[in-house]
Amino acid sequence: MKQKFDAYRAKAFTIRWSIRILLLIYTLIVLYPLFWNIMSSFKSTEEILHSLTAFPQGFALDNYVRAFVQANMGEYLFNSIFVVTSSLVMLLIFTIPCAYAMARYQFFGSKVVELLFAMCLFIQTVYIYIPLYSLLHRLNMLDNLFALAFVYAAISIPFSAFLLAGYMRGISPSFEEAAKIDGCGNWKTLFKVVVPMSKPGIITVALLNGMGFWNEYILALVTLRSPENRTLPIGVANLFEVQRRATDFGALYAALMIVLVPTLIMYFIGQSYLTKGIAMGGEKG
Repeated sequence: MKQKFDAYRAKAFTIRWSIRILLLIYTLIVLYPLFWNIMSSFKSTEEILHSLTAFPQGFALDNYVRAFVQANMGEYLFNSIFVVTSSLVMLLIFTIPCAYAMARYQFFGSKVVELLFAMCLFIQTVYIYIPLYSLLHRLNMLDNLFALAFVYAAISIPFSAFLLAGYMRGISPSFEEAAKIDGCGNWKTLFKVVVPMSKPGIITVALLNGMGFWNEYILALVTLRSPENRTLPIGVANLFEVQRRATDFGALYAALMIVLVPTLIMYFIGQSYLTKGIAMGGEKG
């Protein structure tokens, strides 16, 4: 019996450490491009052309200055912040009541509404670019940052509502019943009781969609025409084409870091909420 137990422990130990080693290797593979990009953003073009893997001899901060000033990355950064912030505000305004209704209320046609939301999950954005472009053109809303933010929010409502509804289903209805006994109406119960208790789920929705909005390229390219309205992904793509011929690779890598750093900050700030929100939404949804 003891021999079987020892053999089981040895097998479990081997499996556990094998998984850890594989995860470590995967982590190094993922982190190496990021580390390489950080190093290259502080190198001069001559250093980059001489050796891609060598450490920078100094800190060429003028790469970031050229990326911000000459390549207008500062303006593109502001545009992206405006679009992401506006779209998240609109998304949460529509998603929170919708998710609460899906999680708590059963009314005539509620299953049909939920089915329609589920069907929207399978509609890929790339399939509606042409009709979306035509609609925005007829409404005279092309080359409009606020219109782009509205489109981002509208497209993300089905997924966000399902995820947040799954989290809200995990909240005991007794809290809402107690609030209604105290005289709270439906809206007051939602914002005074359910929303504070759904904070991890709401932050998860905001983080997942915020990172997607920040990096979105094709829809912004289709709808935004003027250079002053470009978002960061479009600006970086344009900078790549320009700097590839001008061989200013230092400014190019600095621009990539400008795009990357905000998403890393968002993730590190909300990673605990992100993990908890996805787990709860998956279990109860």
